[in-house]
Amino acid sequence: METVLIIVGDASETVDTLYPYNRLQEAGFDPLVAAPERGSYQMVLHEVRPGWTITKEWEGYRIEARAAFREIDPQEHLGIFFSGGRAPEYLRYDTDLVRITRHFFHTNKPIASVCHGVEIPAFADCVRGRRMATVPKCRFDLEVCGGVFVDAPCVIDGNLISGRTYHDHGHFIGPWIRQLEAARTALARHP
Repeated sequence: METVLIIVGDASETVDTLYPYNRLQEAGFDPLVAAPERGSYQMVLHEVRPGWTITKEWEGYRIEARAAFREIDPQEHLGIFFSGGRAPEYLRYDTDLVRITRHFFHTNKPIASVCHGVEIPAFADCVRGRRMATVPKCRFDLEVCGGVFVDAPCVIDGNLISGRTYHDHGHFIGPWIRQLEAARTALARHP
């Protein structure tokens, strides 16, 4: 079974993470949760509630990371997902994660990103000239690194598929899964 990386850390958004995790399993992929270290990570729930002008955060479920970034050989994995929440703001400085991220962009493997997940490929200098959706408050992070902000529930730019928040999962996860399935089929024909 082909593995697909899901990048997390403490404060990854729960729905951003679990929806693609479960969809990957349904499609016959092995979602490999990767983080700074192996172990358990606290996810959160993010929402802007009426009367609030900023995102409110609650504790969500925990998730187990089966691999540390330094252990990852990206050539062994079919695709990657950058989850949202506050975690990417801190994860983006991990040199091994930057190495992993650049591999997926340079080899045109299927990539998906949602919400704050954009901060990782932006920091890794992989978004220059690429069209992406993200939560509006991360628009600056994308544009200052040369990317093009698109306010839409699904933005497909070659191998890069993105959405704004977990509200968009029903729009962009399906196209990403189809890219992964096509990559799996191509790999089976030409191992």
